Amino acid sequence: MVEERTHKSLWTVSAPARRYPALQGDLEVDVVVIGGGLAGLTTAYLLKQEGKKVAVVEMHRLLTGQTGQTTAHLTELLDTPYSTLTSDFGEMGARMAAQSTRAAIEQIAGLVERLRISCGFQRLPGYRYAETEREARELEREATAARQAGLMCALTNEVPLPYPVKLALRVEDQAQFHPREYLLALAEGILGDGSHIFEETQVTELYEGVPCRVHTARGIITCRDVVEATTTPLNRVFLHTKLYPYRTYSVAGRLEGPLEAGLYYDSQEPYHYIRTQRVEGVDYVIVGGEDHKVGTEEDTDRHYAALEEYTRRRFPVTQLEYRWSGQVIEPADGLAYIGRNSNSRHVWVATGFSGTGMTFGTLAGMILTDLILERQNPYAALYDATRVKPKAGAKDFIQENAEVAFRFVADRLAKPDGHDLSEVPPGEGRILEVDGKKVAVFREESGAVHAVSPVCTHLGCHVHWNKGERSWDCPCHGARYSPTGEVLNGPAVKGLPSKKIR
Repeated sequence: MVEERTHKSLWTVSAPARRYPALQGDLEVDVVVIGGGLAGLTTAYLLKQEGKKVAVVEMHRLLTGQTGQTTAHLTELLDTPYSTLTSDFGEMGARMAAQSTRAAIEQIAGLVERLRISCGFQRLPGYRYAETEREARELEREATAARQAGLMCALTNEVPLPYPVKLALRVEDQAQFHPREYLLALAEGILGDGSHIFEETQVTELYEGVPCRVHTARGIITCRDVVEATTTPLNRVFLHTKLYPYRTYSVAGRLEGPLEAGLYYDSQEPYHYIRTQRVEGVDYVIVGGEDHKVGTEEDTDRHYAALEEYTRRRFPVTQLEYRWSGQVIEPADGLAYIGRNSNSRHVWVATGFSGTGMTFGTLAGMILTDLILERQNPYAALYDATRVKPKAGAKDFIQENAEVAFRFVADRLAKPDGHDLSEVPPGEGRILEVDGKKVAVFREESGAVHAVSPVCTHLGCHVHWNKGERSWDCPCHGARYSPTGEVLNGPAVKGLPSKKIR
C-alpha cells in the first residue's frame, strides 16, 4: 500500500512506530475496528479491557491517517459555538456536549496516568480571542452560552500572546499531548489474548449479518460487530449527505522567544488555532488553519504559504521545519455522529468530528464500547448517528448537497487542462482529453507517465489535482487517491482504474 503523506507531521517524525503485520488468511474475533487512528484505537483498547477479542484493520500504517495530521488540542471549545448548540439542541443538549467532551479529556488523562504514558500530557487554559469590535460582541454572546453549558470560563483582556487582542474567552482545564506517543502505547495494550492489529490491509467489502463479514484482499474476518472509524464511513451513501469534507493545514517551527503554553483560537473565518509543544527537548509553536472544501483548489501550496506568513508575522519563529495537511469532516448539525449506522444492527460509525477530533474520537470509543456491550451511555442519544434535525444546519445541508450535484455534472462538462502529455509538468497532475475521453495524468520527475480514470469510485464525481499533497481529490465526499490511483482516503474502497494512452 502507498503511504498517504507528501508532508510528514511533527508527530509522525518524532514518534516512529513499530510495524504491525498484514492480515494473513481468515480470522474470527468479536469486533472488527476499521481504521487505525485515535477513534479506532481507543475503541479497540476499551473493548479489549472489557474482555472482547478485537481486530484493528488499517489500510496504510497505523496513525498515518488523519490522527497523524492533527494539531492535538484537547478542548471543550467546539467548532460549533455553544450559542448555536443551545439553539439547535436545547440547553440540556449544549450542557451534554460540554460534559461529554470534558469526560473525553478526563478519559485521556486517566489512561495517561494509569498506563504511565510519556506523551507530554499537560493541562492548560484555552483562549478564544477577538481582534475586532464585531468579533468581541460575538464572543460576549458565546461566553454567556458557554457558561450556561457548564464551562469554567470567563471573559478577559489578558491573553499571553505576543500581539494585542481586544477580548478573549478563557476556558480553564483544557489539555494537550503528543498524540502518537499516547496512541502507540494504547496500541500495545490491544495486542494479545486473541486481539490483533493489522496494517496494510484494506477493507474491500463489508457484509452485515450474523455474523458480520469484513472482506479484505488478504482474508475475511468474521465477527459480531464492526466499527467504522475511518474519518468517513465506507460507501455509506445516506450518512454522506450529512458529512462535508474539508482540508486543513498546519505548520510547526522552533520557538526563538517565549510563548506561554495554552490553546489559542482566533475569530477569523476560517479561524486559526495555535499551541506549543515540547518535543525531544525543543519547544515548538504549532499553527493550523486555512481550511477549504476538499477538491476545490489545485494550488494548495498557497495555503501553506499563507499559514507560514501568518506564523512568522505573529510569533518568535523564523524557520518552520514541518508542514502537513489533514482532512476534517464537518457534520450537518454541528455535532459528531457516533453510534449504530442507519438500517444496521451490528455496524457502528464514528464520524463528523469537525476540528476537535481528539476529544470526539476519544468520546466515540467510550460511547461505542458501551453500546456494543449493551450498556447505557449518557451521551449516546445526543450523538446518535441516525439522527435527522431538519432545522439545525438546514442551510448548509442544502448548499453542500446542491454543490455535490453541481460537481457531478459540471466537472464532466468542464474543459480539460490540455490534450497532450507535454502539457503535464514533472511532478504534477492534469486532466487531459485524449481520444475524446478525459483521463487523469500524472508525470513523475523522471518523466514516466501514469494515466487513470478521473471518475471517483465512490459515487462517480470527477477528481481534481491537489498540488500541495500530490493527490487526486474528490470534491463531492472527500475521497482521495495517490498520483497513480491508489485509495488514500475513504469513502472510496477501490482505486482509480488505469488507462492506456498513446
